[in-house]
Amino acid sequence: MTPSAERVATEVELWLDEPRNGPLVVGVCGAQGSGKSTLAAALKAHFEAGHRRVAILSLDDLYLTRQERTQLARQVHPLFATRGVPGTHDVALGIDLIDRMRAEEAVTLPRFDKARDDRSSMGSTVPAGCDLLLFEGWCVGARPQSPAQLAAPLNALEREEDAQAIWRGHVNAALAGPYADMFARIDRLVLLAAPDFKVVRDWRGQQEQDLRERIGRGEAEGSRVMDDAALDRFVQFYERLTRHALREMPARADLVLHLDAGRRLVQR
Repeated sequence: MTPSAERVATEVELWLDEPRNGPLVVGVCGAQGSGKSTLAAALKAHFEAGHRRVAILSLDDLYLTRQERTQLARQVHPLFATRGVPGTHDVALGIDLIDRMRAEEAVTLPRFDKARDDRSSMGSTVPAGCDLLLFEGWCVGARPQSPAQLAAPLNALEREEDAQAIWRGHVNAALAGPYADMFARIDRLVLLAAPDFKVVRDWRGQQEQDLRERIGRGEAEGSRVMDDAALDRFVQFYERLTRHALREMPARADLVLHLDAGRRLVQR
């Protein structure tokens, strides 16, 4: 395992020894490209090797269907056609899944097909009696901002396409309401802290380059690669909450992993 995975595994071992009913729910928050999925997969392999039953729930797999987001875009704000921010997930489904796993029921976890930009019919079954649930996502555990923080637009996307703050206001209200209810089910919170927001654009660009190479090898049929302009616009959807989490979450997360631009663990 990487030093980051080893650090988290050490803490999770201790957390698993604490008394509770149902699985230990560990939230893993981190900006786009920070390595959340890779970390979760490494932890799953590690604990399963020790005969623990482990499941991974990705916030990305809880996205609303394309039809539901299209309706949201018509009724609330056009920016909700793009998946990503709070308000574009099926929170009720997430809460139901976590609660049923806590009740030691078998569940089928959803899958979202990003190439089709829609919910997939394929899912994975988690048997009853799970020991550890890793709930990972870019805004897992995030808290809402104050009205004063919402007032001024943060980037070109907000200035030009959300001048009245309707979109970001709805995002914030979702965080204060149903998302807070879902995140309250997290037992322990881990933050993968990027050194700054600029590196997030670079990390997301690396993901697009990886996708471009996979398409070239015929491994990602139906996927589309964003050009620089599209990528610059896309990361602006995530900028506000990413910056907010980097400011306020370290003080309350159970474990903070400070990363450098190469996603390497920085000792502090």
